[in-house]
Amino acid sequence: MVVSNLYKHYIRGTEKGAIVQLVQVILTSLTVAVSQGLSSSSRKVYISTRVLKHLYDKRPAEEFDFLIHNVHLIVRYPDTVYKNKVGKRGSYCFIKELKNTTYFCSIEEIEKDGSTALEVATFFRTDNDYLASYELLWEWKGGDLHRSAFDSGLTQPNRTPQ
Repeated sequence: MVVSNLYKHYIRGTEKGAIVQLVQVILTSLTVAVSQGLSSSSRKVYISTRVLKHLYDKRPAEEFDFLIHNVHLIVRYPDTVYKNKVGKRGSYCFIKELKNTTYFCSIEEIEKDGSTALEVATFFRTDNDYLASYELLWEWKGGDLHRSAFDSGLTQPNRTPQ
């Protein structure tokens, strides 16, 4: 709802390449499981009109419409999280399958009010071949937490996302 309101108030009907007012809002918070898996001190994830405008100009309408209504699910409940490649925008790649399609959301660490925060850098649909060379950091696997890059060797209890 937050993203669709940003779109309606600041993006809809703008010409390609037009400058829009920069507005940044909280999209969602990471679950405790994801936050711990990434060893992130920040749980709040922001999204801005700059990102929405860029995607509005570049993505097919049906993809953009689906994503603005579902990006919060990709970020809050990812299936997997990868480390982003050097030179790419964002630190983490959140991946989620929705309606038999794989979606990619890049999250970057930013400075906000004197502390580190997280912000959506971009999001789009992709396929598993695209992710083959990325380093897996965290995944949700059958109710068990799996922290690939931070594996402590401890077993985790079965639990659902928070």
